[in-house]
Order: sequence, then structure tokens, then C-alpha cells
Amino acid sequence: MLSIAKTTDTQDNLGIIPKMANRHGLIAGATGTGKTISLRKMAEAFSQAGVPVFLADVKGDLSGMVQAGTATGKVGERMAQFGLSDEYLSGFPVRFWDVYAETGIAVRVTISQLGSALLSRLMGLNDTQEGLLNLVFKVADDRGWHLLDLKDLRAMLGFVAENAAEFRTQYGNISAASIGAIQRQLLQLESEGADKFFGEPSLNLQDWLQTDGGKGVINILNSDKLMRSPRLYAAFLLWFLAEIFETFPEVGDLDKPKFVLFFDEAHLLFDEMPQALTKQIEQVVRLIRSKGVGVYFVTQNPLDLPDTILGQLGNRIQHALRAFTPRDQKAVKAAAETFRSTEKFSVATAISELGVGEALVSFLDADGMPSVVERAYILPPSSQLAPLSAAEQQASYQQDILYPHYKDMLDNYSAFEALADERAASEERTAQPSDDTNTKEKAAEKSEAGVLEGFLGGLTGGRKKSGQGVAYNVADQLGSQLNKQASRAISRGLMGVIKNLLK
Repeated sequence: MLSIAKTTDTQDNLGIIPKMANRHGLIAGATGTGKTISLRKMAEAFSQAGVPVFLADVKGDLSGMVQAGTATGKVGERMAQFGLSDEYLSGFPVRFWDVYAETGIAVRVTISQLGSALLSRLMGLNDTQEGLLNLVFKVADDRGWHLLDLKDLRAMLGFVAENAAEFRTQYGNISAASIGAIQRQLLQLESEGADKFFGEPSLNLQDWLQTDGGKGVINILNSDKLMRSPRLYAAFLLWFLAEIFETFPEVGDLDKPKFVLFFDEAHLLFDEMPQALTKQIEQVVRLIRSKGVGVYFVTQNPLDLPDTILGQLGNRIQHALRAFTPRDQKAVKAAAETFRSTEKFSVATAISELGVGEALVSFLDADGMPSVVERAYILPPSSQLAPLSAAEQQASYQQDILYPHYKDMLDNYSAFEALADERAASEERTAQPSDDTNTKEKAAEKSEAGVLEGFLGGLTGGRKKSGQGVAYNVADQLGSQLNKQASRAISRGLMGVIKNLLK
């Protein structure tokens, strides 16, 4: 069992059974109630068990996990309360990632990898515009052109617009207004940093499934700046789930998961999401556990998640909720109803009374059934609470073995270059004269050469050749007459005749 908390009354250990960790989970609670501490402790527990972890650091305060903590402050108080020695404190192998490549190893995804459905949601396109984007992807796919970055997509939109008449009969209506709307959205995405996110080398998920010294590597995605572009954050996390589902092999129920994901601010994944996309994510969450992957959502309110998703989350930590509004009261009631009740206390009342670092905890038992809810204190983190300095974090990720591979963006041959080559070839064909013109010019040159050759041959008394015709006869007669005149007259007459004939 991976120890996570201790009951408030008897200080019994509460933890996740590793075999049940891929049944997913939820960490919920109002701001300032201790959700981040729970996230950190669970990530440490999985890493200690040799399970690689991914987590999104939306506040920029998780970088200290690379170093051992100290028995001071609130951590020291909890350690003394539970009789924990200094051996409890330790650092963990951490790998820093950053979409903007400013505070970690660069994270990139190609346009093709994201796909038209997620890209449409990312740009907030309507049905007509999404249909046009699907058309653009189809045209590129039919021609074998790769869509890697934003300039590829822009080039393809321009190509489709220029050849709208051709594609309209094959794929349907192409609206200039829709193309303009998509182009404007691309400009907006670029201003949010998408030009750094889309490209190659793209992320290889196998690089996130590493261990170091028996501990699972904790992959921290710096999402502090990324949170200012919530559409980009949501699109990446949705792609991440879908990519795992499509590429990871089926492994069934393992003794422990092969990978665990923590999605902080999970409501961003589902805000204004189309129903079709919600169903897709629901399916991924339901089936991804067969890939040996556990997904843990971190959010303020359980109502932030669709019921179909909430029903898949078996391991739960519920921090305090404040029942100030009717919606808050509804959330408290909904959260209470998801727990297996106990005779010790009223779950709904306890949710509003919990202190900082205290939570209602229910993990799945060995049979996969939710355990009776317990009121508990979350164990203190073993790693350093304070984040690293900017210089320390920079030194950490720049010394990473993966840093050189992802450092520089590559501009490989793709749709943009393919279209440039096609335009160049088209311009070259236009600049060349037609075959008919070439034939006429060559015939004229041959005719002129034949006249001159025949004339000179007849003039000098050479043997007539086939095709020399009248030119030879005229020159032959002229030669006979010239022989009867004086040499000086011959010279003057010859030059005049040649001049006249060549006019």
C-alpha cells in the first residue's frame, strides 16, 4: 500500500493499493485547503514505488520536489505528530518540461498529431469552419503533405482558397469567410505561443516513462504561463490522453501502474466542450486503465467534471468546500453522495468543517470497491516545499540527457515546402515556350540555313543536294553570268546580289 494519509482519530494508515491505482482518482477542494499537498504526496508515493509520473505545475511551486525537505514549519509539526524521523525526507528524480522552452525541456506536438477535432476546439470554430478545417487536413493527407507547424496550416488554407473551384466539386462548399476566420484564429494562437508548441521534434511519450535509481521520474510540465492560454493547455492535455490511449499497448491489471497522470485545474478540460468531445474523453478515461495508466483530476469542485467522468474516479481525496451559495451547497451534497457513508460522522457536514491539510479519504480496496470514507490528515511531503530558484531549475533541465534532443526546433520538409516547390514548378512551366512555337522557330531556322547553303553551293559550282531547290538554280545561273564579266564587276555584283537575296 502507498501511504497517503492517517486517520484523525486513530492515526491508521490510509493509502492506495498499487494494483487499484489505474482505476483513476480525484482530488477536490476549495482554494487554500491543501489540494497541492495531496497531489505532491501522491506523486511522491508513486515515484517511490517506481512508477513514472506526469503532473502539470499550474502555480510554479512544485520544482522543489527534486530536493529533500526539512523538518521545519508545518512539515515538522506533522512529522512530530506522526512520529516520522528525518529518514522520511528525500528528494525525487524530476524532469522539467515547458511548452515555451523557457523553464524546461521543450514540449512540441505537430499539427497532424493534434488532429482537426482538437484543433477546432482549440480555435473555437463553429461547425462550418470545423468542416473546412477537416477538408484542409483531407487535402493535405491525399497529397502526402505533412502538417507540422502553423506555417504549414496557413499554406494549406491559402492553397485550398486558391483552388476552391476544384475542391468544391470534390469536397463540398468552401467559404472564403470561413477561411478568413480560421486564419484570424491562427494569428491569435500564435500570439499565445502556439508557434513554439507546434513543430518538431515532437514529444516522444516513451521519454516520460523513465525510472532513476528505482524511483519513477516525475515529469513536471511548467503550466504557470501556459495557464494564461487555457485553450492551449486544454488541447495539450486532451491530446496527451488520446495519444496514450492510441500508442500504449494493452496490459490489463498490473501489480502497479506503468504511468500516472495528474491534471490540475481539470475544469479547463471540460469548459464549453462539445458533447462529442466529452464522450471521446470519457471513453479514453474508461478504457485507458487497460493500458496500465492511472488518471487523477485535481479541481476545486467535483461539479467541474461531467458525471460520466466523475463516475470513473474510484480513489478520492476531498478537501474542504465552502457552502456559501446554492451551487456550493449542491456541490457539497454531490461530493458527500459519492462517498461510502459512515456512522462516525455526517459526510456533508464534515466537508464544510475540514481544516487545511485535512480531507475525507476513500480509496479502492483489493476487490475494487470504495472503502468507507475516513476523516484524515494528509501526510507531509518528503521533498522540499519551496520551489527552486530560476538558476537552479535552469541548471537542472539543461543538464538533462534529453535537453539537447528537444532544444532546437527543426524545420523539416512539409506542406509549406511542398507547396513552394509546386508553385516554382508551375512558374517554370509557364515561362517555357510551348512545343508548337519551338517547332515553328526550328523549321524557320532550318529553312533559312537551307537557302543560304543552296545559294552558296550553286554559286561555287558544288554538287546539288536534295532539298536545295530554287536557291541552287538561281545561284548556278548567276555564277555562269558572272564568269563572263570582269573580276571587278563580279565583286561589286556579287555583293549586291547576296545582299538582296538575304533581305
